[in-house]
Amino acid sequence: MLGSGIFVLPGIAAAKTGPSIWMAYLLSGLCVLPAALSKSELATAMPTSGGTYIYLERVFGPLFGTISGFGLWFSLLLKSSFALVGVSAYLFVLANVPLKVTSLVLLFIIIGLNIMGVKKVGLAQLIIVSISLLGLIAVSILGVFRLEPANLEPAFTEGMSGFIGAIGFVFVSYAGVTKVAAIAEEVKNPGKNLPRAILLALILIGIIYGSVVFVLVGNIPIAELSTDLKPIHTLFLTLGGPIAGTIAAVLGVITLSSMANSGVLSASRFPFAMSRDHLLPPAFHKVSSKFLTPYVCILVTGALMACMILFLPIDRIVKLASAFMIMMFVGVNASVILLRETGVEWYKPEYRAPFYPWIQIFGIVSGGVLIAVLGGLALIGAVVITLAGILVYQFYGKKHSNRKGIWQLYGLRSILGSNTKRRTTMSAMELQELEEKYLGDTEDEGEAAIVVPLFGNERSPEMLTEIASALKDGEKVQVVHLTEAPEQTMLTAMIEDNLPVQSLNRRLSAMAEEKNIQIEFDTSVTHELLETVQAISERTDCQWMVMGISGRLGHGSWIRNPIKWLLAHLDCNLGLFRDAGVRYIREILVYPEHNADDLLVTSTSDHLASIYNAQLTFVRVLPLEASEQEIETEQAYIEQLGRTCDSPTHFKVIPAKDESDTIMEVSAGYDLLVMGMPKEVPFFQMILGSRKDDLFEKVACSVLELATPKSGDNETKK
Repeated sequence: MLGSGIFVLPGIAAAKTGPSIWMAYLLSGLCVLPAALSKSELATAMPTSGGTYIYLERVFGPLFGTISGFGLWFSLLLKSSFALVGVSAYLFVLANVPLKVTSLVLLFIIIGLNIMGVKKVGLAQLIIVSISLLGLIAVSILGVFRLEPANLEPAFTEGMSGFIGAIGFVFVSYAGVTKVAAIAEEVKNPGKNLPRAILLALILIGIIYGSVVFVLVGNIPIAELSTDLKPIHTLFLTLGGPIAGTIAAVLGVITLSSMANSGVLSASRFPFAMSRDHLLPPAFHKVSSKFLTPYVCILVTGALMACMILFLPIDRIVKLASAFMIMMFVGVNASVILLRETGVEWYKPEYRAPFYPWIQIFGIVSGGVLIAVLGGLALIGAVVITLAGILVYQFYGKKHSNRKGIWQLYGLRSILGSNTKRRTTMSAMELQELEEKYLGDTEDEGEAAIVVPLFGNERSPEMLTEIASALKDGEKVQVVHLTEAPEQTMLTAMIEDNLPVQSLNRRLSAMAEEKNIQIEFDTSVTHELLETVQAISERTDCQWMVMGISGRLGHGSWIRNPIKWLLAHLDCNLGLFRDAGVRYIREILVYPEHNADDLLVTSTSDHLASIYNAQLTFVRVLPLEASEQEIETEQAYIEQLGRTCDSPTHFKVIPAKDESDTIMEVSAGYDLLVMGMPKEVPFFQMILGSRKDDLFEKVACSVLELATPKSGDNETKK
């Protein structure tokens, strides 16, 4: 982090907004905070994955992985090019050398060092950073006492648009704050130490940036500072004379050279990783037989850096580097939202970012604003990188990579593809395993009427299985314990029984014997949880799929929408059960809603009541201002439904101010609430959560939510 962002950038950044540039540094750090928290979470969930590129590729798939790989590659090589220009500027103080020629010579040396495998030495890096920090802290303290108030006015020379643009412009200064996440597997207790380290680094560097830049603008007039590529040398010279200026120049050369070397080292690894994932040609992961370094990637990275040094003005280099980094940080924030909301089973981070999802939303929105105010060049750069990624993926990566991201498996199809044709994406091995496991000898065993997939977070698998069995009394129940593995994990490494699964099998067997329920128990490991559930339902030709859900349903909560996907692809009835801990069902509350599922809700409630010897209460809630005629119409409707039942029935029509609050209050007197599942949810309810989400999550009793297959297009299985 400590490099060109403070040794070179403050001068040209000050030209964007004036003396307020120190505040722009602080607010830029605030905009980085969501990505820092999100990346801490991602790193503790995927500690061996290798950084931002891998997170984005695993979450959004190889197409976005290609785009993000290019974005990260270019942001780092742009920042390194900027650092080399800064080295030349500081070197010019010590020797009268031409700027661009010197930058290219230094680049040539650094490329040679990287090919030969001479990396930064930890002790030397520690010494360099320590001396730089001490020097910057000392000059900040000294400079505070020599401020010229006139230099601080006017604070916003280019208005608020210039100030916001400056926030985005200096964003690249914080690019290194999350780099430690790439080596999370080497960090002791990463769930605590990784976020602490990242947040501490962000806070400390933000304070240093803000205080040093404040001293800069307070001691050096903006007119002089705005064209200065060596502002730290100028500050040392102003406060301490020629000797201090020379020390600053030496410090700048060493620090920026070290940073440029680190940048080339890191940047060249992105095309290497992309090639290894079959998103770029194999030439990019060729390794030197002598030095064991990816020399092709290093040479291509160096060539691109040379072009940027030669042909791009320095402010455009910075602007593009910041824009690409902002894009990647937006992707990191979106990744956390998608992983949490899809409920991917393998996603179990030791650390969870606080203030979810608002901190991620702030990061996404602020990132979008900053890219917009950076201007046309930043937008053009973003479009060019995106198009380049799309073209490379379409003409090469698509043919060689069969990976799929979480977004492809859950998010995109859930939002846009509720009625799209299913494409089989399971591996041949998984399909064969499923056929052997669930087709079996159907003449001997018969088909399962009910399938109960278990995902490991059910409150009581026994109660869930009992409820499922009650839906088709006397029929066989197929219970399948499913484990979703990250795509980078081989399934064969996880196909083995573990103790919790053995215990679960024993418990279900005991319950089946006591309740006289026919249960068959199996386990399965998969990369694609939803499609495995769908495949099992096809192969068993089941009539019901019953799942235990805790918390929000998913059909009205942000991007997570696996339930909608299942509704579009299952050929059986779907039941979602939230277990509130009730073990004796004597009172059932039925909540019809004048839709196609009302008959299913009514018949299922009546069947459950006959199994548990319970009585039914049909309830409808109307607005307080409802007329007598409206109340009578509702009463007639629920009584008509009740006449189809054999169990004892009661009816309630309640005028109330809030429907959800009333149902929640009424539910305290019942053991089970049975209701239908909405087929379509307005967009704003996807963002804020729907009324059904609140009911499913907060009512006092257990809840069973039901839906017919294919959004009611097919005939309900009886």
